[in-house]
Amino acid sequence: MQRFFFLILNTFYKKIYMQPITTSLKTTFIFISFFISSFVFAQGDLLITPRRVVFEGNKQSQELTLANTGKETAKYNVSFVQYRMTESGSFEEISVPDSGQYFADQYLRVFPRSVTLAPNESQVVRMQFRKTAEMKPGEYRSHLYFRAVPDEKALGDDAVADSTAIGIRLTPIFGITIPVIARVGELPLSVELSALELDTKSDTVPILNITFNRKGDKSVFGDVIVKWISPSGESVEVGLVRGIAVYTPNTKRNFALKLRKPTTVDYTKGKLAIVYQTPSDLKKEVFAQKELILKK
Repeated sequence: MQRFFFLILNTFYKKIYMQPITTSLKTTFIFISFFISSFVFAQGDLLITPRRVVFEGNKQSQELTLANTGKETAKYNVSFVQYRMTESGSFEEISVPDSGQYFADQYLRVFPRSVTLAPNESQVVRMQFRKTAEMKPGEYRSHLYFRAVPDEKALGDDAVADSTAIGIRLTPIFGITIPVIARVGELPLSVELSALELDTKSDTVPILNITFNRKGDKSVFGDVIVKWISPSGESVEVGLVRGIAVYTPNTKRNFALKLRKPTTVDYTKGKLAIVYQTPSDLKKEVFAQKELILKK
């Protein structure tokens, strides 16, 4: 069993370091990347703002602020990755764009491409969009990837006394991606909400199922607000989720929103009013709204 495990580690190590693992080297690494979404991106000890970048109109540059909130110096490499969004809202890494999808990275410049931050230090990363004459009207999207670089000194640490044993150190490598979108031309957009369904049976928490239907040539990004309206007209906010996106070329996204259950709310009466609108930090624009009549 030990020999079998060693062969697995040896194969993994050769793929990463292009050389076989030796019996004197008893430490290997498993790299794990995490991606999250919030107003200020945070993963490990790295904070990034803003959460997304959109170039449209005459906008050609953007500054990103990276901050290290940890107690140790950290290094991050900056690169681009490409994703498709599924109808469930998850992301899949791709190398070739889907039909109707355009990558933005070849039109973007980022400086610097490597950042080292001391504890409580911050630095600005600058991005520039270079519009070219051959660009077709449409939306171009890539994701900027900030990947933590592991401390290479760890390779020689903690030598194992038993030369026949295998030691494993799990070293998580944190990464954050943010979408970068470049829009060329005047692009239409419309959104409709459909397949509204309130599930009060599968869990103690009511769940509102929503399908976002996007039409047009650009993606949409916004907040969902749900209010319960009683038969007498009383209104109570029961749901709020920020940062719901439907990226091109997707035309729909399915979403399950957990609702609050205040004592004054009866989900067998009245109705739910659902509004999908721009994020709170932007000028208010309602993308779509719909009501769901409640009944037993």
